[in-house]
Amino acid sequence: MDSNGKPSTAQIVVLATSSALTAVFYSIYRSRSMTVARLKEAKKVSIDQDLKNILSETPGRCVPYAIIEGVVRSVKETLSSQFVDNCKGVIERLTLKEEKMVWNRTTHLWNNTEKVIHQRTNTVPFALGSHDDEIAATVRVVRPLDAAELNLETTYENFHPTVQSLSNVIGHFISGERPKGIHETEEMLRLGDSMTGVGELVLDNNLIKLQPPKQGFCYFLTRLDYESLLRKQGNSVRLWRVLTIVFGVAACSTLLFILWKRYAHRRQSRRERSMLEEFKEQQKKRMRELNIEEGSVSPTSCTVCLSRERSCVFLECGHVCACAQCYDALLEPKKCPICRATIDRVVPLYNS
Repeated sequence: MDSNGKPSTAQIVVLATSSALTAVFYSIYRSRSMTVARLKEAKKVSIDQDLKNILSETPGRCVPYAIIEGVVRSVKETLSSQFVDNCKGVIERLTLKEEKMVWNRTTHLWNNTEKVIHQRTNTVPFALGSHDDEIAATVRVVRPLDAAELNLETTYENFHPTVQSLSNVIGHFISGERPKGIHETEEMLRLGDSMTGVGELVLDNNLIKLQPPKQGFCYFLTRLDYESLLRKQGNSVRLWRVLTIVFGVAACSTLLFILWKRYAHRRQSRRERSMLEEFKEQQKKRMRELNIEEGSVSPTSCTVCLSRERSCVFLECGHVCACAQCYDALLEPKKCPICRATIDRVVPLYNS
C-alpha cells in the first residue's frame, strides 16, 4: 500500500493471479464433478445373448450413457508387436522421446526434460466380448482413440544412450543442453485384455456399437474396472477441489488485506485532518491570547511560540513545525504538536 492508500503492484499481481487460478481450478473441478456424477448415474449393461433384444426394445434403440465390461476381441485382423513374439493386439502406439539435461540459469541446476520426436498409433477394428467364451454377443468399439483413460500396456521399452565425444561435451556445456539419449517404447491393447467402456450403446443395423456419447458426456475406454475408474475420477475431483479452496482463500485473504489497509489509511487520514483542524483552532486561540494578528505571523514561524523560526524536523512524521527551544520544552514522551506522533529523532533544519 503506497502513501495514497492504493494497493501496491505486488498485491495487485497476487490478487489477480490467485483469482484467475481459482476460476480455472473451479471450472475444472465442476467439470470433473459432473463427470463423476454422470458415471454414477450411467446404466451398467451386461454382454449376453439378450443384449440385442433389450436394445431393440429401448426407445431410439440406444442407451445414452452405458457401462460395458468385457474382454478385447478381434473383428478381422490383428496387430503384431514389432519387438515381442506372439504378442497380438488391436491398438499399437510407438513413441520415440528425446531425453536431455537443460541448464537452468535461475536455479543453476541441470534439469531433466523430455521431448516426443515421433509417435505413431496403429489401430484395427475390435469389439468387447463377454468373459464367458460361450456367449457370442460382442459390442463393436467405435473411435477408441477419442476415449479418455486409454491406458495401454507397455510391451517394449528401451533406452539408447547418446555417444558423446570430448568436443560434444564441451559444446553441450557451452550451449546449456546435454543430450542423454532416445527412449523408445511400444504400448499395446492386447487381445484378451479386460476393458471397461463407458459411452453411448446403440443398435445400428443389427450391430451393437459403443461410441462417443452426445450431450458433452465423457467417453471412457480403460483397462481399469468400473469401481477403480470411479475411484480414480473421484480422487481427481478432490485434488481440484483442494486447489480451488487453497487459491480461493489466498485471493480472499489478499482482497481483505487490501481493503483493511485502505480502511486503515482512510481512518488515519481522517484522524490527521481532525488533529490538524484542532491544532489550527488551538493556534488561533493562542494568537488571541497573545493579541497577535493572524496576518502578522510569518508562515515559517514556530507553531508553538509563534515568534522564533522553525529550526528542526521531527521524524518519523516529517513535520517541520517548531523551533529547538520549544522542542526541548515538550513533555516526555515528546510528540509532534501537529499529528501527535511520537518523535523518534530530530534533525536540525538549516535555512540558506
